Amino acid sequence: MCLAVPGRVLDIGERDGTRMATVDFGGVQKEVCLEYLPDLRVGEYAIVHVGFALQRLDEESARRTLELFEELGMLQEEFGDPWESAAEADGSPWPFADEPAQGTPQKEARQ
Repeated sequence: MCLAVPGRVLDIGERDGTRMATVDFGGVQKEVCLEYLPDLRVGEYAIVHVGFALQRLDEESARRTLELFEELGMLQEEFGDPWESAAEADGSPWPFADEPAQGTPQKEARQ
């Protein structure tokens, strides 16, 4: 599923002539294109879909939406690592960390 997710603008710059921002989505930071909202400023919130800021949003609405998405597990679904999620669903340890993915039981070693 692909969601439009509210995020807070942390910084703004330009890349290859395009106005871009680092946006925080409840702890996950992504680079976002600001061409549709050229007057968006650092500290403001916007609804982001597939890497584009589409609409300005007030802070209260953004926070409530992010909390709801987190409760429903939608932030992990949207921003999580699909390989890690697949390992977790299989019950296998995540191979790129010292510990398995959070909440994943260790399989017993085969001898």
